[in-house]
Amino acid sequence: MRHPTAAADLPDRLWRAVADGDEYAAADVLHTAAADGVDEETLLLEVIAPVQERTGTEWAAGRISVAQEHSATAINERVVVGLAHRRTAAEHLAPHHGRVTVGCVDGEWHAFPARLVAEVLRLRGWRVDYLGARTPTAHLVAHLHLTNPDAVLLSASLPTHLPAAHAAFTACQAIGVPVLAGGRAFGADGRLARLLGADRWAADARGAAAALKAGLARPGPAAIRQVADDLPHLVDQEYTMVAQSRPVLVKQTLAGLEARFPAMRGYDDAQREHTAEDLAHIVDFLAAALYVDDPEVFTAFLTWTADILEARHVPARSLLLGLDILAEQLREFPRALGLLREGSAAVPDRPTRPVPGPHLPA
Repeated sequence: MRHPTAAADLPDRLWRAVADGDEYAAADVLHTAAADGVDEETLLLEVIAPVQERTGTEWAAGRISVAQEHSATAINERVVVGLAHRRTAAEHLAPHHGRVTVGCVDGEWHAFPARLVAEVLRLRGWRVDYLGARTPTAHLVAHLHLTNPDAVLLSASLPTHLPAAHAAFTACQAIGVPVLAGGRAFGADGRLARLLGADRWAADARGAAAALKAGLARPGPAAIRQVADDLPHLVDQEYTMVAQSRPVLVKQTLAGLEARFPAMRGYDDAQREHTAEDLAHIVDFLAAALYVDDPEVFTAFLTWTADILEARHVPARSLLLGLDILAEQLREFPRALGLLREGSAAVPDRPTRPVPGPHLPA
């Protein structure tokens, strides 16, 4: 029987199958490894998870297309299901811990990390209600009323969903359900999960399992709170104004770029549309950074974007010009101006990387 430590080649073999779009070859890699004695948790976290991360890296570097990235993600999702369906009925029906709900905050499409957490918790004996991507908070709360779980685990990959995460945290805690947060949106150290009032944060599926095993206390009446109780800086209304002005900010910045960046005059409709999308993302991340009052939320996105642009042969200076034009529009917003200045400094000072890292999911 093959020992798990002898399976070091599995991620490369799975990647080749996934990159070829061959779902059956991918499933065969995993099912053969399982038959050889590699346990399912190892396959989930040390084989499939790295392949999914590599998918994002390859997309960011421009080596695979958006369609190929979607195909790879779809195959990874299906092989996770295939592994789960190999379990016997007894294994599925015999949880020996409590019940938890796992899902993504409203607006969050990247459900793969949450799915891995759900499967690992099932393997470890929890009854799991997996809700998938972008669960509206009102419907999440209704589900919690119905099931009364020991905890709710909420995932967010993009910091632009931090306001929605905050609303979900407070709503769940208000009905007495503790919140365990996870995902890259909350920072590598979980600082933003703590800022937004999550009861616990976990870096990965094993960390989530350990936190649940240790136990999460149910929130009491003091858990009922307002947004300003956690984030008093929001009284300046900068977040609200920037978020609500998004369409105008994007339109005016795009017009300013066309006037000051001569290369844009030769853009076709698709290139103009991509530029407008990039500007919309910049405004969204600026708003998210204003919400949590954390410059790193904005600067990390900008340095990642600069790498992506240069991988696609678009000069990063176009990004700096866009920030300057945004600053002209937001001159009455001191926190926003401070973030834009930090972003403008971070782009040229970023480390040179031959391949952009997967700081954000594709």
